[in-house]
Amino acid sequence: FCRLSFSCLLPASWHFSVSLFSLGVSLRQCLLFLAWLLTLSHMLNNSEPLQINVLQVKDDLHSKRSFCPSHRYLSIVETMEATDVANPSLNFGVVVDCGSSGSRVFVYYWPPHNGNPHSLLDIRQMRDHSRTPVVKKIKPGISTLALTPDKASDYLQPLLSFAAGHIPRKKHKETPLYILCTAGMRMLPESQQEAILEDLITDVPVAFDFLFSSSHAEVISGKQEGVYAWIGINFVLGRFDHAEEGEDAVVKVSPGTQNQQPISRKRTVGIIDMGGASLQIAYEVPSAITFTSPEQEEAAKSLLAEFNLGCDVEHTQHVYRVYVTTFLGFGGNMARQRYEDLLVNSSYSRSRLTGDQTGMSVSTPYPEPCLPVGLTDSVHRGGQTVFLRGHGDWLKCQEVVRPFLEESNNNISLAGVYQAPIDFHNSEFYGFSEFYYCTEDLLRIGGLYDSTKYTRAATDYCATKWSILKQRFKSSLYAPQADLSRLKYQCFKSAWMYEVLHSGFKFPKDYTSLKTAQLVYDKEVQWTLGAILFKTRFLPLRDLQQEAFRPSHSSWLRFSFVYNHYLFFACILVVLLAIFLYILRLRRIHQRELRQAETLDLLWVEEGEPLTG
Repeated sequence: FCRLSFSCLLPASWHFSVSLFSLGVSLRQCLLFLAWLLTLSHMLNNSEPLQINVLQVKDDLHSKRSFCPSHRYLSIVETMEATDVANPSLNFGVVVDCGSSGSRVFVYYWPPHNGNPHSLLDIRQMRDHSRTPVVKKIKPGISTLALTPDKASDYLQPLLSFAAGHIPRKKHKETPLYILCTAGMRMLPESQQEAILEDLITDVPVAFDFLFSSSHAEVISGKQEGVYAWIGINFVLGRFDHAEEGEDAVVKVSPGTQNQQPISRKRTVGIIDMGGASLQIAYEVPSAITFTSPEQEEAAKSLLAEFNLGCDVEHTQHVYRVYVTTFLGFGGNMARQRYEDLLVNSSYSRSRLTGDQTGMSVSTPYPEPCLPVGLTDSVHRGGQTVFLRGHGDWLKCQEVVRPFLEESNNNISLAGVYQAPIDFHNSEFYGFSEFYYCTEDLLRIGGLYDSTKYTRAATDYCATKWSILKQRFKSSLYAPQADLSRLKYQCFKSAWMYEVLHSGFKFPKDYTSLKTAQLVYDKEVQWTLGAILFKTRFLPLRDLQQEAFRPSHSSWLRFSFVYNHYLFFACILVVLLAIFLYILRLRRIHQRELRQAETLDLLWVEEGEPLTG
């Protein structure tokens, strides 16, 4: 006896298999039947082939088949390889980040969409033949052209030429270009912003053949920038993938409509990014929020962003509700400046009370708990000079910086801004920039954050004499990126970071799911990755629609079997019916042969009886 199995590979990567066993037919008959099916498959050679597998020729009725799961994300090694620009199926995209100090261009690419409307595009950063990321930066920022907006397109010409040189010429017309301006442009009057953007919209399409329209050049808000950064890191970490069965790191998400039940999906990560001037935080709010007052609800609307990363608005698997806000003046350097302003004002007021009316300087050193022990420093403000002497008291430093948070109760974050609730028992955060520098540059404990370990290390550092710290610095005992400024203000910044995290954002001191990082998977994650993912989120829908309405080619069989799944299944049913009828015919033939044999035997016996008599 034999056992047959055939499988059909459908256009949408579906897999369908049928096994026929214990047919009660001979091996010869199985092989004849196999030849008949192969002939049928050859007739349909313009469609997806019907694959026939003879599994076993024995009585075993059970077999196991292993499947290799397809992974959406390439391994780290693969993503470090040079991009195969000769691959005609690849798509490309360009994003220009016009920042305050300069502009950078990023080139991304992605393979064709897999056909699942719930899946996102697999966008990756392009790498050249030497495996270097395709990135180029120029200085100064585009906002310096406020008085000469007609030079904006000339300003970006080197960046766009650089990107165009890395993308195949025939792909330019279908390559989207996005020019996104951030903080520097936001500080300009709206009329100057519009003048610069108008020059880009008018002149860039003349010089370059990218897919570029008026909506592709804009000044994005701090909220948009935070959302893009949040999308970027979660995409790289694979948090937009579907949750595996039995996976622990999942959350229950309420879609926000009454007719839909909560869904389970992978837990996304939140981000906290403290720069020199500002501080950003963004995290998903998976469940509905209860507000204590209409005023609080109104204030929260501007801080909550809800968006669909799916390729169709009808598919809500990738609808996310994210809390995101920016705090200007709460970066490490600006916080230090505000603190020094208070020291100058306090010292000046004290000198007036003691009778010193010169207003030029305060010669008596002011005890400063946020500077290392023995460090002397001076602060100059508007003709005022204050001399400082470090005392290195980290606990006291916490006390003096805490009022600058301007926080009040549990629902209020820094500067009196509403904060959405965080499920600290089922959440995960990444801390970037100052969060990484404060933990790693000098303390060398970057990575998984431990408040007890961090407090002990920061206390010891502040209490160490300045002369010893400088000697350690000269001996290269600290991180290579550490400089004298970091050495000098580490005590203050470590206290500020600690207070922002625990007093400002209300993170419990025993919170164990915060990672401080500079790179993710050994590469810098830019908000531009999240931007192009968000901007191109509807491209899969366009591709699927084009595929559905594509005209027929060489034969009607190709159109039927590749694009019309219903007809394809109908044909499968016809084949199964033919198989069934063929088996019945074989059995009838077999039964007829048995009856004939029995008749012959009977005749033989009857004819032989006289001989034996």
